Amino acid sequence: MSVFLYSEDFYNLLCKDKVMNKLQLKEDERLDNLLADETMKIIQSQSAFAFSLDAVLLADFAKIPLKKGKILDLCSGNAVIPLLLSRKTNVPITGVEIQARLYDMAERNVRLNKLEDQISMIHGDLKDMPTRFGNNKFDVVTVNPPYFQTKNKAHQNENHYLTIARHEIYCTLEDVVKACSRLAKSGGKVAMVHRPARLMDILTLFRQYKIEPKRMRLVYPKKDKEANIVLIEGIRDGKPDLKMLPPLFAFYDNDQYSEELEGILYGKQ
Repeated sequence: MSVFLYSEDFYNLLCKDKVMNKLQLKEDERLDNLLADETMKIIQSQSAFAFSLDAVLLADFAKIPLKKGKILDLCSGNAVIPLLLSRKTNVPITGVEIQARLYDMAERNVRLNKLEDQISMIHGDLKDMPTRFGNNKFDVVTVNPPYFQTKNKAHQNENHYLTIARHEIYCTLEDVVKACSRLAKSGGKVAMVHRPARLMDILTLFRQYKIEPKRMRLVYPKKDKEANIVLIEGIRDGKPDLKMLPPLFAFYDNDQYSEELEGILYGKQ
């Protein structure tokens, strides 16, 4: 059953612009601001998909073209990374999502923010994208892939949306890296967020598929904790020269956002 929820000011703006006269949210969906940007909204669902810090950090970390080129985002979910990237660039962005419900959310998020001229969504399997695009290569490929191998039952979730998003059900890490390699042009960038436990696998597969690791950053919950996120960027057919960026500490000891993370989240840098 669908319900209709309205943010009065935003609803009035939509009506005034004749974009739509109703904002339809399905099942348990909600309408949020996209971080601190009150001009952009994002439809989310706690049971199906709500973006995490990982996506925000990847969108901030990736080096993207500002005026010329094109970007591909794999494992797009509700299009959070394309939406975040659209705030920094005018180049075309394509998102790919395999889950039908998440793709539907992504499509509505693009229309909601009137970004149809810049962002296009594809409902499909990332493994099929190299054939679909052929020689049409991308300047940057971003991806927030499933982190956990299917054999790791400890992390699996009873919710099938979350299980597919977090576990290698439809694609393995090798599938992801192989697709990125085939979709990035020579000299193009591949930016990924993942877990440090898989770092050696990532580095090995990057080189196996001709993506040379160039920039890497570890993210720590606090200064006295182990890193729990790794951000890595490689260049297709690049030369060896890996730069280790300074670590990012997410929280102070009092559990408040660190100054850097607050800047990333809310533009206070």
